[in-house]
Amino acid sequence: MTYAARDLDLGAELSEACRREADRHVREIVAASGSSFAAGMRILPRPRRQAIFAVYAFCRLVDDVADGDAPDPVKHTRLDAWEDEVARIAAGAPRTAVGRALLAPVTRYDLPVDELGHILEGMRMDVEGALVAPEREVLARYVRCVAGSVGLLSMRIFGAWRGETSSRFALALAEGLQLVNILRDVEEDAARGRLYLPRDLLRREGVPLAPQSAVGHPALPRVREAIGRVAAERFGQARVEITSHSRLRLAPALLMMGPYGRMLDDMRAAGWVGPPPRLSQRRKVWLGLRCALRGAGA
Repeated sequence: MTYAARDLDLGAELSEACRREADRHVREIVAASGSSFAAGMRILPRPRRQAIFAVYAFCRLVDDVADGDAPDPVKHTRLDAWEDEVARIAAGAPRTAVGRALLAPVTRYDLPVDELGHILEGMRMDVEGALVAPEREVLARYVRCVAGSVGLLSMRIFGAWRGETSSRFALALAEGLQLVNILRDVEEDAARGRLYLPRDLLRREGVPLAPQSAVGHPALPRVREAIGRVAAERFGQARVEITSHSRLRLAPALLMMGPYGRMLDDMRAAGWVGPPPRLSQRRKVWLGLRCALRGAGA
C-alpha cells in the first residue's frame, strides 16, 4: 500500500499515541524520498525538525498525487480529500497521519494554514496541464504556490521569522530554488509530457511548445540561460535579506541555497545543455555548510 493510501485511512481521535504514530509515519515518508533534505534539517532541534518533516511529507504526498498514473478525475478527488484535510487541520481535527503531525506545529509556530491550500492549488495546476509552456503569470503563480508557500512556512518553523524581510527572503529563495529545479529537470519533465519553461521565451527563440520537441532543440540552451539569470537574481535578492536575520536560525535555508547555487553554476559552465552532474551527498553537505557560514552561495 502506498503512503498516500495509508495516510487517508486513519481515524479521527487524536491522542499521544496517535501523535507518536503520526511522527513515525512522517519520518518514513521523508526517509523513503531519498532526498538530501533530511540531512540538512537535522541541525534543527527535534520539535522544529518534526515540524519541517511534516510539511515535507505533506508536499511529498500531494506531489505524488499530481505525478501519479491515476486518471485526472481520480487525482482531483484525492486532492479534494487533502483540501478537506487542510480544513480539518485548521479546525483542530485532522484525520490523516500527516495532518496530525502538522497540528501541533500549526499552533506552536503560528503557521498560516492557507499556505497548505496554496500548495494544493499548485498541484491542481499540474494535473490540469497548465504547466506545459505556461504563460509567465501562470508560471509565477505556480512557483508561488509550490515553492513560496513552503518557504514561508519554513521560516516560521526555523524560528527565523522577522516579518516582511523574512517574506522577501523566503519568496526570493524559493523562486530561485524552484527555477533551478525546472532547469535541471527539463528532460525528465518532458518525458512526462511537461514543460515548465515560459511560453514567451520559447516562442522568442523558436523552440517548439511541445515538451518532446523542445528537448534537444538547438535554441533551448538560450531559453535555459534566460531562466538561469532570473534564478541568480532571486538568489541575490535573498542574500540581501540575510543580514536582517539570525544566521543560526537561517542556517537550514542556507544549507539548501549552497548546493542549488552550485547546480546553477554547473549548468552555466556546461552551456545550458542537459542537466547538471549529480552532486554527491558529501558535496551537498559541504556546499550547504559553506553557504550557511558565509551567507553566500548562489
